[in-house]
Amino acid sequence: MPKIAEIEYTPNPNAVKFVLKDAVAVGFPKSFPNAETAEHDELAKGLFAVGNVTSVFMQDKFLTVTKTDDKGWPEMLPLLAAPIRAAAGLGAQSGAPVAAKVFTKVEDENDPLLRDIRMVLESSILPALAADGGGLELVGRHEKQVMIRYVGACGSCPASLTGTLVAIEGMLQKEVDPEIVVISV
Repeated sequence: MPKIAEIEYTPNPNAVKFVLKDAVAVGFPKSFPNAETAEHDELAKGLFAVGNVTSVFMQDKFLTVTKTDDKGWPEMLPLLAAPIRAAAGLGAQSGAPVAAKVFTKVEDENDPLLRDIRMVLESSILPALAADGGGLELVGRHEKQVMIRYVGACGSCPASLTGTLVAIEGMLQKEVDPEIVVISV
């Protein structure tokens, strides 16, 4: 049963990050953009059942809940804490933590451009996004256009389509290829 170590507000006013003492997603992040996708995950289903929840994102020892504008965090936080505390944790079963694999959409390991993009994302960009309760998925590429999808707190954050996107594109241009264009889908 995961214990809440800390609750952090994110740059997205409708998203809160719960830092946990036990892992809830080991090896692969879990993203639930709506209640229908959470049908087979008891924790995510319990969070959506609270009401006013629009998405849930889990990665290692944190989860991010995004809500509607209808209710404030002072009212929502105690309601969300109950399913988190009741959920089964993975920490005791998993042993040592496994590095999260974020890219499940694009699997061409022989593509040197994608390999280099993954290295930059995993070493520099994803830790920064995770610190704010979010992440991204690499959706695909067409020539030098790279398509990403924001998840967690980043999924509905106003900054993700402006400053964050420009920063990601700049980093990839500097580290991988100056002609890369990043598109959020």
